[in-house]
Amino acid sequence: MKSVPVWIWYTALRVLLFAVPLTVLLLAQVDPMVSAIIAAVFGLSASLLLLRRPRESMSNDLYAARHREKPVVNEDDEVEDAAIERGKRDQ
Repeated sequence: MKSVPVWIWYTALRVLLFAVPLTVLLLAQVDPMVSAIIAAVFGLSASLLLLRRPRESMSNDLYAARHREKPVVNEDDEVEDAAIERGKRDQ
């Protein structure tokens, strides 16, 4: 079984850190605009404090993907490139 990518965990946790306080404030009948602002500030603050490891892991994964030694080549890309080269030779 494959593990879930870090960016999915990080995104889900960030959404929860916003949605839970928003829901609590809305159930307490606080003004919706004020609830959204408070939930956003809480979500940002909590994610900066609590989600350091997932954020760093995601950052490292993105850096590694952008700075690969050899680019990832798909099988379809190779087939298309070969067809283009054959077309150029046939002309």
